[in-house]
Amino acid sequence: MTTRTRLLITALVAVLLGVVAVGYTALSASDDSDDPGEVASSSTVSGPRLMVLSNGRLSTVSRSDPGGPREVTEQRCDRVYSAAGTTSCLRPVGAFKAGELAVLDATFREVRTVPLTGFPNRTRVSPSGRMVAWTLFVDGHSYAANGFSTSTGILDAKTDTLVTSLEEFTSSVDGTVTTAVDRNFWGVTFTSDDNRFYATMSTGGHRYLMEGDFAARTLRSIAKNVECPSLSPDGKRIAYKMAINNDPQQGWRLSTMDLATRAATPLAETRSVDDQPTWLDQQTIAYSIQRSDGVNDIWTVPADGTGSPAVLVPEANSPAPIG
Repeated sequence: MTTRTRLLITALVAVLLGVVAVGYTALSASDDSDDPGEVASSSTVSGPRLMVLSNGRLSTVSRSDPGGPREVTEQRCDRVYSAAGTTSCLRPVGAFKAGELAVLDATFREVRTVPLTGFPNRTRVSPSGRMVAWTLFVDGHSYAANGFSTSTGILDAKTDTLVTSLEEFTSSVDGTVTTAVDRNFWGVTFTSDDNRFYATMSTGGHRYLMEGDFAARTLRSIAKNVECPSLSPDGKRIAYKMAINNDPQQGWRLSTMDLATRAATPLAETRSVDDQPTWLDQQTIAYSIQRSDGVNDIWTVPADGTGSPAVLVPEANSPAPIG
């Protein structure tokens, strides 16, 4: 190769890189301008806060003024959750990169990453901040579709124990161990002891609420037609989505269940909610609903079946009470 040819190739590469950089900068500027009520990351949202994703960026808002100014960070996530100073950020899959789980500390500094394969879907952190769980779509993008496949893992951030898939655990339905190849798990929620947890398992066209034991590496069914469970602060109830007429293709009804009696209470939100709900407190459930224009809003509804839905944070998703 002649010197002239090498110089020509170098010049062409520089031009291409410049075009890519300009495009990326323009795209970033466009994304940043879409954040409603954005404030500089150095400003302070005082008092109890709510963590949300605002235009894909980890943000916080005041619990007393959730529709007000937002403190927006540079952390980009597809799903996020936080508890006791530990934040789980499922980072988006890009054209030239796989997804990953980023564990952040109380200052949102990255302290651990886990490479992932699949599209981010759910994540939760235990009340102590020790245990982190995530769910990915490996095949398909909807729980209502046939043939979807998920992968759900758990990280013990204290011991660095990593379970890449709940399929490694021994699962039983009505007391009988199942090894069916069509098992899928999703929507983990933790109890306060950092060992027990709840999740959804589907197999044979049925969906079950599973109670898990992390140390024993077991899961057992305790109820049917329960998806994306979320444990209440006192550990006595779960909020979840229930397939209408046991058919996910008909949509889901947001409900709560008393774990002692298994009594279910449909909530006042009658629209189909395809989300893992969050308890803001003992009386209030938060969740996201996507508008016709593709933008999400965070809504709330009373946990006892009374009242009516109300928008809590416009143009946001992935709520988690913090502070």
